[in-house]
Amino acid sequence: MLNQMMKSVLDMDRASVVICDLNHTIIYMNPAAIRRHAKRGGNLVGQNLLACHNAQSVDIICRVIQWFQEKPDHNMIYTFRNEKENKDVYMVALRDENQKLIGYYEKHEYRDRETEKPYDFSHSLV
Repeated sequence: MLNQMMKSVLDMDRASVVICDLNHTIIYMNPAAIRRHAKRGGNLVGQNLLACHNAQSVDIICRVIQWFQEKPDHNMIYTFRNEKENKDVYMVALRDENQKLIGYYEKHEYRDRETEKPYDFSHSLV
């Protein structure tokens, strides 16, 4: 039940969520990520994330994973600012109950102020 609830949380997020294992295999994409990557085929689950990046980005991703593995409190790192979309982007470590690194994902934090009216039941935001 909890796994289904957690999946639902990610599925309802308006920000793109792509989760990878330590082999950089994409194991989950939420609907926002699938829409975002439509030009690359949409649902890329099962593909290697590194194949979608240039050599410099691959090197940086690998360095971040190495940093995550150094200490259990190395869990999130700022990666870049996207001015066009008014968001900051981070890489986030995923750990098991023993604090062992098991994967990672990219977190998008949009900085626009919400324009919807509070508790407006006339439509859905997702």
